[in-house]
Amino acid sequence: MSTSNQAPDPTDRGGYYPDSTTTAGTDPAGPSTTRVGTVVWGLIVLALAALIIVAQLGIVTLNATYVLIGLMIGAGAALVVGGLLSARKRDNQPTTGKS
Repeated sequence: MSTSNQAPDPTDRGGYYPDSTTTAGTDPAGPSTTRVGTVVWGLIVLALAALIIVAQLGIVTLNATYVLIGLMIGAGAALVVGGLLSARKRDNQPTTGKS
């Protein structure tokens, strides 16, 4: 009787292939797109950081109320425009007749 303690082959994936496609050969979720809300919130954080740096350097004096009002108006406009563009793009895609 022979007992062999062979180490597992590190190149063997054991039947698991993460790069393989789905059964139909297409990705069911479609291409991944960036969400408008994520971009808008990222821009808000960057704008606040830039305003804090400018205020700390003493280049300008900022009124916090006006800054917040301006950021909210800009963020709201960006969300509305981004949502409208996203809906317009989604409406232009061909339908398959399935719900």
